[in-house]
Amino acid sequence: MSKAQIGQPISRLEGHLKVTGSAKYSGEFNLEGLLYGYVVNSTIVRGKILSIDSASVKKIPGVIDVFTHENRPSLAWFDMQYSDMDAPPGSPFRPLYDNEIKYYAQPVALVVAETFETARYAASLLKIDYEAEEFDSDLKKNTARARDPKVGLATMLKPLPPKPKGDFENAYGEADAQVSSAYWHGTEHHNPMEMHATTTFYEKGGKLTIFDKTQGTINSQLYACNVFGLSFSDVRVIAPYIGGAFGSGLRPQYQLFMSVMAAIELKRSVRVTLDREQMYSFGHRPPTLQRVRLGATKDGKVTALNHAAIAETSQFEDYTEVVVNWSHILYPVENTLLEYQLVPLDVYSPLDMRAPGGSTGLPAIESAMDEMAYKLGIDPLELRLINYSERDMAEDKPFSSKELRECYKQGAEKFGWAERKPEPRSMKRGTKLVGYGMATGIWDAMTVPSRAEAMLDKDGKLRVNSATSDIGTGTLTVMTQIAADEFGLSVDDVTFEYGDSDMAFAPIEGGSFTVSSVGSAVVKACKSLREKLLKRASRMENFSLSDQGMSQVRFEKDRIVLSESPLVAVSYFDLIADNNGKAIKADTTSVPNPLRLKKYTRAAHSAAFVEVEVDEQLGVINVTRALTAVAGGKIINPKTAKSQIVGAMIWGISKALREETISDHRFGKYMNPNLAEYHLPVHADIHELDAIFVEEHDDIVNPLGAKGLGEIGIVGMAPAIANAIYHATGKRINHLPIHFDDLL
Repeated sequence: MSKAQIGQPISRLEGHLKVTGSAKYSGEFNLEGLLYGYVVNSTIVRGKILSIDSASVKKIPGVIDVFTHENRPSLAWFDMQYSDMDAPPGSPFRPLYDNEIKYYAQPVALVVAETFETARYAASLLKIDYEAEEFDSDLKKNTARARDPKVGLATMLKPLPPKPKGDFENAYGEADAQVSSAYWHGTEHHNPMEMHATTTFYEKGGKLTIFDKTQGTINSQLYACNVFGLSFSDVRVIAPYIGGAFGSGLRPQYQLFMSVMAAIELKRSVRVTLDREQMYSFGHRPPTLQRVRLGATKDGKVTALNHAAIAETSQFEDYTEVVVNWSHILYPVENTLLEYQLVPLDVYSPLDMRAPGGSTGLPAIESAMDEMAYKLGIDPLELRLINYSERDMAEDKPFSSKELRECYKQGAEKFGWAERKPEPRSMKRGTKLVGYGMATGIWDAMTVPSRAEAMLDKDGKLRVNSATSDIGTGTLTVMTQIAADEFGLSVDDVTFEYGDSDMAFAPIEGGSFTVSSVGSAVVKACKSLREKLLKRASRMENFSLSDQGMSQVRFEKDRIVLSESPLVAVSYFDLIADNNGKAIKADTTSVPNPLRLKKYTRAAHSAAFVEVEVDEQLGVINVTRALTAVAGGKIINPKTAKSQIVGAMIWGISKALREETISDHRFGKYMNPNLAEYHLPVHADIHELDAIFVEEHDDIVNPLGAKGLGEIGIVGMAPAIANAIYHATGKRINHLPIHFDDLL
């Protein structure tokens, strides 16, 4: 019997394919006669299209057709409010619906040609006349128009703030110490390495095989079928490899619409790929204004908490994030006032981006807590321990598990927090000011319904499948490990198949719930298959397993063995032979028990510790080392888990010091839609990073006891860096990113 695979630091099973270039992505599948589409985007923010001169472009050799709102097909979708699993309340954007322009760079036409170069060239010549109207894209100037979000299905996963508790204003006024600070971060865009692309193969009879960059193959299938009125049996969506997504692939993006539309109308296979600038024409992390007010006693007990946020949304959907709710879950304050509002503007709907809401709200509350610590003369770590929440006071629930105290302890010890001198500007290294900062992280530990199929194939090998995606997080590897342990195998003896809408149902891959959700389905499917195999073995002649239950047998490499008498066994080959040479399958759905789960608050926790150096004369900031201690339940694969946390930490550095999409509200457009001017950290910016996992047992969250790790690593990094900068310089900077000129 193979040793347990769960807990082993196994390298990614598809890693070799990726680094050698053998892995094929959605824009790399070819077919003879494949056509290429290039999207044309609007050059105004708001108004109407008066005319489009398609005729002259169609005369260009190699151009097949030009699609606009004037000649698009009649579509079933335009009577639907919701078209995908991740749609917020409102009415989804409809490409090529009519002549109305709702935001800058809205897709207004698709040029289809025999080559990509021809399509791109022809698109550059397409003449469009507009009638521009007044617009407004500036959040800061429109806070007076802020309103409460509309409630919809999305609020089940993104709950609105809880009602006030106690009397905040009175408690704040009577507090011994007060902090009142405003916070801001601007727009951010996802910028995955692989840009969005869809290749639609048109097959005889109108069947479609769609290779799409998506975090949910079934979600893209749902979208395509609902939009074009197609049968689900005629549409298959495949996403074998994804070059990063981070939320940009949760909702179907407009290149999917364009590719499928053109393929159906032309009865040809069509690829549509977006360029880097077009990646800025859909979805973003929304700019958000926040204010945090804290009141505390002299000994550090926080008695009053007000966390308010105002974020932007589009004119057609109410995109929401959980920004302010985390404050009260982390800190057991008796008097709270949590507020969250939206301002509709002439922009595209924002979109989930790694730790949506958490990476926005935690920098505000954790910076405010740091400010309170300095005001009271209490160590920032000690202040958090004074206000440690043993129970979720926001909803009066126990935690399913919470080892945050150990994160503080083990993280501080390994980082060397005790070496910190309390006074700002008290630590130097040559000409550099040195600062230590820390912050707390929290993220939901969710589990959602998922399905998986396990089979013993006709060759006696274990195969497991799910339609889930792998956005580069290691899903393929950990699912293989989970399945292997259910049958006492090594990962080499298991095949896990994924990324195909024809496979067992899976939700979109986001929210850090894939391992807990799909992993639980894999466990359940494998258990069901084991029961099926044992039942069949008990009916077979010449084998003495008829009276044995599951607890009395072992599943080994190629057989079922009686634990007390290993010579008594049934080979998988014999089981398949008994089934007339056919595979034996079991598919099951894993549905979390809502009655049990609603009694608990389920969350992963972290503690981030950061050291910065700031050049005293130039203000240049360098994160010299950082450590994140994580309580994430059972760790399925320490290697891929650490990779997730360190990757998130790097993004946290980017958020704190580099990353922002700059808007010019005179023109209602983004001014740096490229990787030259949208600043990201490079190798020279990243130094000593480490992640540790504290032991945490949780038999409530899901059968695996695992919590998601994709987001918990980013939420605490930006505030820890901001706090370290204050310790180094004595300057409190409450907007992100922090630039060197803020410190001059």
